[in-house]
Amino acid sequence: MLRQFSRASAPIAPRWARTYIAGQFTGKKNTNGTYTVTLIEGDGIGPEISQAVKDIYSAAKVPIEWEPVDVTPLLIDGKTTLPQPAVDSVNKNLVALKGPLATPVGKGHTSMNLTLRRTFNLFANVRPCKSIVGYDTPYENVDTVLIRENTEGEYSGIEHTIVPGVVQSIKLITKPASEKVIRYGFEYAKSIGKPHVLVVHKASIMKLSDGLFVSTAKEVAKEYPDVTLDFELLDNTSLKLTADPSEYKDVVMVMPNLYGDIMSDLSSGLIGGLGLTPSGNMGNKVSIFEAVHGSAPDIAGKGLANPTALLLSSCMMLRHMSLNADADKIEAAVLKTIASGPENRTGDLKGTASTSHFTEQVIANLE
Repeated sequence: MLRQFSRASAPIAPRWARTYIAGQFTGKKNTNGTYTVTLIEGDGIGPEISQAVKDIYSAAKVPIEWEPVDVTPLLIDGKTTLPQPAVDSVNKNLVALKGPLATPVGKGHTSMNLTLRRTFNLFANVRPCKSIVGYDTPYENVDTVLIRENTEGEYSGIEHTIVPGVVQSIKLITKPASEKVIRYGFEYAKSIGKPHVLVVHKASIMKLSDGLFVSTAKEVAKEYPDVTLDFELLDNTSLKLTADPSEYKDVVMVMPNLYGDIMSDLSSGLIGGLGLTPSGNMGNKVSIFEAVHGSAPDIAGKGLANPTALLLSSCMMLRHMSLNADADKIEAAVLKTIASGPENRTGDLKGTASTSHFTEQVIANLE
């Protein structure tokens, strides 16, 4: 069982998609009082859901100017590389919103999402999952937060063929990367009024790699005496999270890369799927907020796409930029639209609405 802790002195938790590094954003306002944000519309349904975000932002009068960029990958010396204008835009604006990206098949390209994380050293992925009132799933009152190390682990890309039929893939865990994401987890836990960090691992088997992650967490915890630290084996967390997710509502889960990739999608499934899940990738200076679902080429251009995940991710972005009132207004309108009934929901949410109808309803619900 997870240890309980006193909430008497804990601050009131802010809105559920808030990120603790709101004060870290150092972008400058334009002369007209707006901020410029890099927009990576993505592939497949990406342009459709990006247009929904732009329309809603325009109606809500959010002080954002979009700077669209093309991230069609380049293959240079066998390495997948982003176009330089896109890199320059993100480094200039310090924040980006990204739709789903498809990696070109059969051309030797590395995952586009992995390329983005490596290019901008986006060391932490933050995935809050909270039940949406008015949209029923088998699980009620889900309220989890998962923070995933984003740069190494099994995703380091170190693999080779030893002999034909035998492949070795190396899991890389370093103390600096572990310390960085774990410290982020402690800071995040404090900021949202959940001063309880749960490190999920498999050090019972991977005694050196996951063992290093665990020992690093114990060291970092000494700097945060007001935050409870616990540990749990990955398989136990998987079982317990699907049996009773309410047990995890007062903790912030932190884990290595591959575990976080799997468990964050599992958490999304508890609330209805990736179409409802916001996500943010945090770097030292640059942050990229994204819809984590696929590009769904089978429905692209048909007006069936659900823009909720990208909209809620954009609310995370706004809070990161300290535009909290704008984030609250848009988030409330999105959740109200989903709760209003199947006629205003897209097909993935058992509804009948088109992308444009959903967008119009969100705009109508802006307060």
